[in-house]
Amino acid sequence: MAGRAVLLIPHRGDAADEGGLPGDYRKIVAIVREAGGPVQVRVVGERLRLDASVLGKLEPLRAKMTKLAARGWLHKRGDGRFTARP
Repeated sequence: MAGRAVLLIPHRGDAADEGGLPGDYRKIVAIVREAGGPVQVRVVGERLRLDASVLGKLEPLRAKMTKLAARGWLHKRGDGRFTARP
C-alpha cells in the first residue's frame, strides 16, 4: 500500500479474532492458550518442534511472542513467561 504502513500483526482490538494473525503467530497463541497457565518460550519452541537446546533458535520465537504481547494477544509476565489474554 503506497504511503501507508500495514501491520503484519494487528493490535488485538483491531482484529475480530486470532484468524487475523499470520499462521505462525496463530499457532503460538494457540499453544499458550492450551497451556492453561504461564508458559516459557522454551516450551512453546518444543511444541513448534524447534531445537530448544540451541538458544539462538528460541530468540526469534521470543521476539514473536513479545510482539504478540505488545499488541495485546499475550501477556508477558515479570518472570519472562507468557499467558493468553482472556
